[in-house]
Formats: sequence, structure tokens, C-alpha cells
Amino acid sequence: MNKNDDQETSRRGFFRQALRQVLEPVVDYVDERQIQIKNQLAVNSNLVDELPVSPLSYYLRPPGALPEPEFIHTCQQSGSCISACPAEAIFINESDQLPYLDPDRQPCVVCDSLACMTVCPSGALQLTPVEEISVGLAVVNYGLCLNTEGIECQSCIELCPLGESAIRFDTENQEVEVIESGCIGCGVCQYQCPTYPKSIFVRKNLEF
Repeated sequence: MNKNDDQETSRRGFFRQALRQVLEPVVDYVDERQIQIKNQLAVNSNLVDELPVSPLSYYLRPPGALPEPEFIHTCQQSGSCISACPAEAIFINESDQLPYLDPDRQPCVVCDSLACMTVCPSGALQLTPVEEISVGLAVVNYGLCLNTEGIECQSCIELCPLGESAIRFDTENQEVEVIESGCIGCGVCQYQCPTYPKSIFVRKNLEF
């Protein structure tokens, strides 16, 4: 490893440490909220037992990905996007070595640097303005959502990096509303959802 590699590794380590420090109060808050919600769930333990896990038929690709057939053809499986992601939200599919997102494990946090796009050597990930990113669309399963049963929960809304332009609470109907024109499919809502199966999940935008 040369000096430039050492500097790059150090820079990424510093950035990740800084990101952890910024997110730490948020994580503490979420943990506290989820404990409160789980206590409520204990009283209503039959809410999520009868419904299946939300199906995901296709891999979610990192932000800026070309339409699926082009992405598969263009990606060089270099792993650059995986190494560059400060949130460690991009994973590798062992069968084809292609990168993908799994919001259940770690969501995209829509970082300021959009690092995954900028380091892609092949153009499989195109530098895209945040508001034009289209990983997928969050879909609410109202049959699972705690609000349907009168249990107050807005975990999916409170930490969305896009705010009310992507997701909000409809006070008239007392339910979560995803704004299709604003949701980019980052998966933070899915990650934060306390129910299992998830009451909200990201559905891939299919482009063939």
C-alpha cells in the first residue's frame, strides 16, 4: 500500500468516525422510541403474527444506478462504491459480485458526498442530484402499521433524510403517507420500522 492509499484509508476512517458521532444522538433517540413501541407491542402481541414478510423480488441498487439491464452490463464489480460508502450500506452479492442495498441491514443515509457515485469507474452509477435519485419507492403495509391499531409510531417519518417532501403523517386519516414524487427509496424508513415483518419497505423501481 502506498502513501496515497494510506491517506485515503485514513480519510475514510475519519469520515466514518465523524458520521458515527453525528448519528449517535439520533441512534440513542431511536433506541428509546423503539423500546417504548416494543412495550406497546407487548400488550398487542398478535398484531404482526398473521402476515407474511414483505417480498422483495429484485435487488435494490446503489443511488445513481443505471436501469437494471444496463447496470448489470456496465458494472465492473470493482467494489469501489462499497469501499467509499461512509454508512457501509452497500453490500456485495456473492453470486455475481454486483453491489446492492439491503435496508433491513443498513440503509443509505444520502450522504453529502454521494461517494458511491463519484468513485464508480464504469458509469454504472451516475452522479445524480439527491432529489432525482430513484433507488425505489417506500410502500406502506397498513395491515401491519402500528398506527392502524391506534399505537402512535412515526419512526419512519422522524428520521427520513428527505423529510416531509418524501414521507409525512396524514393527520386526517391517522396514517403514514409516502410522497411518490419525493421518495428516493433510501430505506431509512424500512430500517427504522419497529414491526416484524416491516410495515414499510422499499419496492424497486423496475425499468426494463
